Amino acid sequence: MSNFDLVIQLFLQLTVILATCRIITILGRRYLGQTDVVCEMIAGVMLGPSLLGLIAPDFQQWLFPKLPIITAVGLKIPNPSMSILYAISQIGLVIYMFLIGLEFNTKLLKHHIKSASLLSAAGIITPFILGAIASFWFYHNGDFFQPKVTPWSAALYLGASMTITAFPMLARILYERGLAQTRFGTLALGAASVDDGVAWCLLAIVLASVKNSLSIAILAIGGGICYVLFAIFLGQPLLRAFTRMTKRDAGVNRQTLTLMLIILMFCAWFTDITGIYAIFGAFVLGAVTPRGEFAQQIRQYSEFLTTSFLLPIFFVFSGLNTQIGLVNTPTLWGITLLIIAIAILGKGVACMLAARLAGENWRESATIGALMNARGLMELIILNIGLEQGIITPTLFTIMVIMAVITTLMASPLIAFLLHGTSYDKSSA
Repeated sequence: MSNFDLVIQLFLQLTVILATCRIITILGRRYLGQTDVVCEMIAGVMLGPSLLGLIAPDFQQWLFPKLPIITAVGLKIPNPSMSILYAISQIGLVIYMFLIGLEFNTKLLKHHIKSASLLSAAGIITPFILGAIASFWFYHNGDFFQPKVTPWSAALYLGASMTITAFPMLARILYERGLAQTRFGTLALGAASVDDGVAWCLLAIVLASVKNSLSIAILAIGGGICYVLFAIFLGQPLLRAFTRMTKRDAGVNRQTLTLMLIILMFCAWFTDITGIYAIFGAFVLGAVTPRGEFAQQIRQYSEFLTTSFLLPIFFVFSGLNTQIGLVNTPTLWGITLLIIAIAILGKGVACMLAARLAGENWRESATIGALMNARGLMELIILNIGLEQGIITPTLFTIMVIMAVITTLMASPLIAFLLHGTSYDKSSA
């Protein structure tokens, strides 16, 4: 496939993605009470093998080719069309997580650090223990883990998978509902960021175990800690130069914006290469960036293009990997229901009780539980890594994907119900 053909196909892919996301979003918001981010995830599943692949398999494979290209000498290489789409989706996700970091209320979190720590601990320990216990049964009863995986590696992986929260999705739900600056919104964001950070570190340990390489885990955990410390104690003072530049130039100009993007891309590269992934580097950078006129103008310049164009590509791309039809026996459906119950109990209920113990009222505690319970596409990312690295089988992959979809779909209606009639309810405003 020539470069010209790739460009032509890319334009058609983007047209279909954006149009489908817009249609599903309009219908989902009006009739199902879902937020944009959930509708975009559904659109991705619909454009993949779960729906479009069933209705028009040849067209779906031509538009979004997942099969590798076989060269003249017999080598298999990833399809360049999907590689381009993946790269664009990652750029959108990185910029968006930087914007979420800019919205992160660090001052409010400092005032409630004990509550956030309690919530984070509940969101890590309980689902991890339940997931680890379930993994031992799965390991000895069925084809769920690859033969090379040890029972303890399986426990670490499934525990980490249960610990994951849909951090980008949670952040966007809070942002769309105007809750990002509230007390319980900040607690949820802070706890979710820590939970996902721990989950990625656990994944690094699992990969190190599977590949017999301790350096993978050391690099991920050590690199992540060093990055956060550098960002807080050295990066934050250096970034104050942007505030002075904004005042000097009477606003953010092209040079300032370009310099900020260079720093953002470098931070994303660094955290990605260490193994804790680019989104956390982007989020931490946004969180330590000085607030004020500079942060406000950065959001104004980049928000609409990112959320309307780049971010939907990420959600759709991840949804293209979902094949719900693989769960096709009563036994597998029973295991799927068990996984969903464990996920809700370990994450949603545990975080709700922790928030109540931290002093939130029952309504806000239940809202936090619903937010933390959503796994979303962060779960799909860790599942895809597990499948590609030879940790789990396609059977367990599909079961966990269904759990991620169900827990995510639950979030928006539950939040709308819990916040109905309160000062946080936009529909009553």
